Amino acid sequence: MDITRRGGLSMLAGLAVAMGARGTAAAAPTGLQSLAGAKGLRLGSSFGWAAKGADRGSFANPAYAELLTRDCGLLVPENEMKWQALRPTPTSFAFAKFDAMMAWADANSLPVRGHNLLWHQPKWMPRWEETHDFGATPVRAAEQLLVEHITTVCQRYGTRIRSYDVVNEAVNPKDASLYQTALSRALGGPEPTLDLAFHTARRAAPHAQLVYNDYMSWEPGNATHRAGVLKLLEGFKARGVPVDAIGVQSHLVTQGVDARATITGLEGEWRRFLDAVTAMGYGLVVTELDVRDNNLPTDIAVRDRAVADFTRGYLDVMLAYPKLHDVLLWGMTDRYSWIEGFEPRKDKARRRPCPYDAGFKPKPMYAAIAGALAAAAPRS
Repeated sequence: MDITRRGGLSMLAGLAVAMGARGTAAAAPTGLQSLAGAKGLRLGSSFGWAAKGADRGSFANPAYAELLTRDCGLLVPENEMKWQALRPTPTSFAFAKFDAMMAWADANSLPVRGHNLLWHQPKWMPRWEETHDFGATPVRAAEQLLVEHITTVCQRYGTRIRSYDVVNEAVNPKDASLYQTALSRALGGPEPTLDLAFHTARRAAPHAQLVYNDYMSWEPGNATHRAGVLKLLEGFKARGVPVDAIGVQSHLVTQGVDARATITGLEGEWRRFLDAVTAMGYGLVVTELDVRDNNLPTDIAVRDRAVADFTRGYLDVMLAYPKLHDVLLWGMTDRYSWIEGFEPRKDKARRRPCPYDAGFKPKPMYAAIAGALAAAAPRS
């Protein structure tokens, strides 16, 4: 999967972005979406809200907005659509920030995915939800709360959003069980809760692709998580739950400098997982791609090369599946990546998980993505 062998370095030269002052990007001759669109694919990214002029990965930051409009054909909110952002109380919604994001996306003809309608883990639900009194008829009260949330969100944005992560991360990777929340306890268990979420989303957004999204991955230690996700998908299918696709988050973790050897060891089990998913009739969406540069030296050139090779190998596998049409990055530039705060390197070297560095310069990972898109088979 070496990018040099595949011509990736020459592609980087052809796609390189000329840089102006630090933090500003000059026009690129070609963006990633141009390559994706030629194959019937879409390449996208997360984006956020911030006040005008703030140094954040927001549409209101001109330098970041330029990357989005040049390289992306699809966007997804990083945080602004989650319950914690939208539901300050059980009886109120806070749509202002996400409305502003949607307005900017509409003005730039960029479609937006919905992320997410239910993040089914206690720590990611609003604090009020975990202490909420569901009263004398808890099933009815919990059902009303969930149905109201999903229906209100879906109806507000109508056909402007055509794909939703309806349920996010419901499987506990430690033992493949389903997480419980106060909501699911009131409703009688996780399965009725997740089923209700999808059925409600189908009624409220019959036009939309409905996705179960999770972070099971191909690195060692993920087998139990993958098994739990397969069991959940099998259950959805058996119960007639309207789930169209699985969102494969793709928060990748490098295993060492020799990406080719690593990929050879990981590819077999990963393909078996994807084969099982697609055999059940589910589509695939790469929803949150970035790469943690673990087990790599501090040397930037070595790290960037290994990250690029790992990215290219992964995307070559994923794009071999015709049911995959959308690939979304979880951020365009290292400058705003969530990973630095979530899991900093022990050696204090700054993480480099995105296709652009902190100065908005394209990295070998950019060329890896471009090469994978260029090599992908066309979609009908």
